[in-house]
Amino acid sequence: MNEAKIRLEGVWKSFGDQVVLRGCDLEVKGGECLVIMGLSGSGKSVTLRLILGLMPPDSGHIYVDGVDMTALSERERDPVRTRMGMVFQNSALFDSLPVWQNVTFALRQHTDVSDEELRRIAVEKLRLVELVGVEDRMPAELSGGMRKRVAIARAIASDPEIMLYDEPTTGLDPVVGDAINKLIFSCNRRAAATSVVVTHDLASARRVGDRIAVLYEGRIIALGTPGELDASSDPVVRQFLSGRSEGPIRVGVL
Repeated sequence: MNEAKIRLEGVWKSFGDQVVLRGCDLEVKGGECLVIMGLSGSGKSVTLRLILGLMPPDSGHIYVDGVDMTALSERERDPVRTRMGMVFQNSALFDSLPVWQNVTFALRQHTDVSDEELRRIAVEKLRLVELVGVEDRMPAELSGGMRKRVAIARAIASDPEIMLYDEPTTGLDPVVGDAINKLIFSCNRRAAATSVVVTHDLASARRVGDRIAVLYEGRIIALGTPGELDASSDPVVRQFLSGRSEGPIRVGVL
């Protein structure tokens, strides 16, 4: 793996009186798949949106390939964003567009590629996520697992260097969830992309993650391989990984 592809330094983020991130530090190495785990409302999804530049931090710095995203204007951030793909928690497909237009939506907005070529790209990316013959279907005709695959196909349509996944298996049954995990793993390895996966599912984290970061009370309190976290003596980490209600984590937060 290479040097840090993404780096957060002292990032704070609040929404009104609610402080979500409290001086958060995190490094994602080039070519790795890093999983961020934490309690509900701990700031996992917010972290992804900060990396993507969809919202600014209150303070601190976010670097992508050494470029400080927080020092750029909205227009200056656009070229960096085009090197990223994101799979949103609820897939976020456009209900009024057929699958192939969903997959190539960003390409249509930012390039002059013909419809014929866009359709070819869509079919190719759908094949990579093991969906064949669905390009003319509407999102309402798809199962939850199929919609998630379309969302992944859309995220990889521009061959991004960085992939961001927000709770990719939420709402799916265990069998379909496992298939999505395998798909994420294979897509990452095939494209040699740097990936950040937010999940509350420990089994998913172990399956796709090279390293796991535990976000608690606004900071990363542990970061390592699944084996290294299993060996942690930190009582918060041990409670979180075991899923027990007994321990130092306040029950009122669960």
